[in-house]
Amino acid sequence: MTSRNPRDSRLRLVSPRSLATAPRAVTQRRPRRPAPRPPEGTPPPAELARMARTGLSDAARVARWADAALRPGRDTASPDGKGTLSDATAERAAADLGLTPLQVRADWDTARLAGLIEVHGDDARPGWRLRAWSRDDSAVLRGWVALFDAWSLAYPEPLDREPAAVAEVVSAMPQVLSFLQLSAGPVPVDQLLDLLGQRVTELRTERCEISYGPEPGTEPAPEPAEVPDAPLAPLLEWALQALASVGALTYGEGQATLTALGSWAVWVKLEQICVAAQSPAGNIEQSAEDMLRGCGQLRPNAARAEYRAWLAARPVGGAVTELIAAARGEDALTRGLAFEALRVVGAPAEPDVRAVVEETPLRPYALLWLAEHDGYDPEDAHEVLTRAESTWLWVDTAAAVADHGEAPLLVRHLESAVQPTVPALLDEVRAVGHPRTVQVLVALAAAHPDPALAKAVRRAAFQVHTGGS
Repeated sequence: MTSRNPRDSRLRLVSPRSLATAPRAVTQRRPRRPAPRPPEGTPPPAELARMARTGLSDAARVARWADAALRPGRDTASPDGKGTLSDATAERAAADLGLTPLQVRADWDTARLAGLIEVHGDDARPGWRLRAWSRDDSAVLRGWVALFDAWSLAYPEPLDREPAAVAEVVSAMPQVLSFLQLSAGPVPVDQLLDLLGQRVTELRTERCEISYGPEPGTEPAPEPAEVPDAPLAPLLEWALQALASVGALTYGEGQATLTALGSWAVWVKLEQICVAAQSPAGNIEQSAEDMLRGCGQLRPNAARAEYRAWLAARPVGGAVTELIAAARGEDALTRGLAFEALRVVGAPAEPDVRAVVEETPLRPYALLWLAEHDGYDPEDAHEVLTRAESTWLWVDTAAAVADHGEAPLLVRHLESAVQPTVPALLDEVRAVGHPRTVQVLVALAAAHPDPALAKAVRRAAFQVHTGGS
């Protein structure tokens, strides 16, 4: 005899997984693209990593000193109990390492840009790359590429130049670097200056900074005195010096030449852009929201490749802002994928992610992101969530499955709930107040093959809808 009472069905407890790591209900399989080969003459990855370790040895030395001397609980910890580089800490590091405080600060800044040191609010701690520095060549190369991406921060910009002019040069330098990479040898600075001028002009044209003349029927305004553009030569010199300071090129005697590391990094960036440009959705040209929707049709590894290419084509700060804005939308799948893309961004996204922790829809995602960023194993990161936060995330992920997945996947999603029984899950789902609760419960009731359980879920949906108990 079949019981008509709701069953106290036991749920198998598993660690919650982000939707992006779950099997896709709808998967678009693309032909596998052959692994691209770097330009002829590029050293193998092990040799590139050795070069990067050599170039960043001073920064790694300061990072290891900070790890040993400033870690909380050590007898040698700094008086303020923090990992920040105060004047006293800089002087102490200089004495211990045989450097000047100025050298310590420069190496500290380099370590931060390379991800060897991560700053969280008022505290600094060793980055995961420092832990893997001696054994993981890919971690070393990623650290160097992070420094390469931040070249404009690694060298003081000229104070006597307008910030807008500096920003134009920073935006134009990828084309200059591409030309250097294609040239595969020394290039006269005068030639680079001509190319920089052309690119800056193109950027201004794209912003429509051109005069179209007076409107019909209006008196022409008096022509203003011609103001010459700020000379680009000093700004190009600053950019080349900054790139030389991070080891991307050599600069002297009126010529610039990419180093092996610099040439490889430029090739990596160009390859990422080409991969995105060849994708069916053309994600490189899309907004963050449209890019994420396109990636919702891809397997996790393919989606991460799209995130990397999309990020490579735009400034990191603006990209992070776009991703956070997309996460605030109503589509739960987009929200989950936005935080997967932010995982690809890594440390530069940390301040923005931390800033949204108090926003209820984003809080569970942000807390998981921060936990993984702080070194938690992804399988254990869910432990930082409260029961209510885990339940909210369960409903949000269920909403994504209901909108974009198939019924069997929604039924399997029950297994990821932290509650041990279906009645306990329903009670907490009703209490958590997610705006999609009714739709999720209705979809789950329609999908579940157990009539008694489906009836209990429908009753819970009705109670949420009417405000009853």
